[in-house]
Amino acid sequence: MTKNALHKYVEESKGDESNICQICAFRNGGIVYSDNWHGFQFDSAVNVMSVTKGIMALLAGIAIDKGFITGTDQKVLDFFPEYTVKRGEKTIYDVTLAHLLTMTAPYKYRSEPWKKVCTSQDWTKAALDLLGGRAGITGAFQYSTLGIQILSGIIENSSGMKCIDFANQYLFAPLEIPEHRIHGDSSKEDQFDFLMNKQPRGNEWYSDPQNTVTAGWGLTLSAYDMAKIGYMLLSGGVYHGQQVVSKEWIGQMTSPKLQLGEMFGNMQYGYLWYRPHQNRPVFAAVGDGGNIIYADPEKGISVGVSGTFKPRIFGRLAFIEKYVIPMIEGDHL
Repeated sequence: MTKNALHKYVEESKGDESNICQICAFRNGGIVYSDNWHGFQFDSAVNVMSVTKGIMALLAGIAIDKGFITGTDQKVLDFFPEYTVKRGEKTIYDVTLAHLLTMTAPYKYRSEPWKKVCTSQDWTKAALDLLGGRAGITGAFQYSTLGIQILSGIIENSSGMKCIDFANQYLFAPLEIPEHRIHGDSSKEDQFDFLMNKQPRGNEWYSDPQNTVTAGWGLTLSAYDMAKIGYMLLSGGVYHGQQVVSKEWIGQMTSPKLQLGEMFGNMQYGYLWYRPHQNRPVFAAVGDGGNIIYADPEKGISVGVSGTFKPRIFGRLAFIEKYVIPMIEGDHL
């Protein structure tokens, strides 16, 4: 398929591809493909949903690289010395950063209590209140967007910086990604609009009333930004000669820790990043709406795809591997 044919295919799609806003691909250090739809421009930003989690894993690695965090075995409560543990609660004392990053941290709920957390004044504290429980640490995978909010507090309390400032200084600026600002409103109506609005957004990151960014969703990026992040990771954490994140952390972050079930496409899971294939080193940060950072170390190709909210679109892996990668490899550009 040629670039023009792919553009038409997405433009005329009535199905899963109909919400794609941008696609950008890097190969061996440079942009080899870029296209946009629905009035979005090359640098327009989109709420990339759970790709935000993958960015948080990068920030955690940078904090470890810089010595703010000692390692993934550090206990979560080390970062919150003023937090009062509820009477009778024991499990929370043993939860580590690794448990958060692998989604094996235990929580005291059957389904995520969005209203309770997202109407509170401090979303990190509200998430901490959910951590632990009588069952103990079982090592079972429990996907939690609200629980990951604790990572924002860990970054802030370990570094002494707001998470948005930490990201701007140590990740976005070195990658020449535009400086981000906090979104600044967290009302119920605004949260709904932020998730559902299909217009381009500014370079922002959703935040709670404490101006602490959401760790599980709410970061805005362009497909170009995402492809660039993927390229940096394929380059051993180096961008334009600067070491952004260590090669060691990238290896830890993207190496398989868990085998997931059918609900998650039978993929493997690292530190908030997925490994789609058993026999290939492809890794990806995946979000609702089909937002994705896709990176293939063997081919030297990274792809970013952005999309506005559309129910039941959880990934673009098959789309990328069926259409985008063959187009690049076949030089049908």
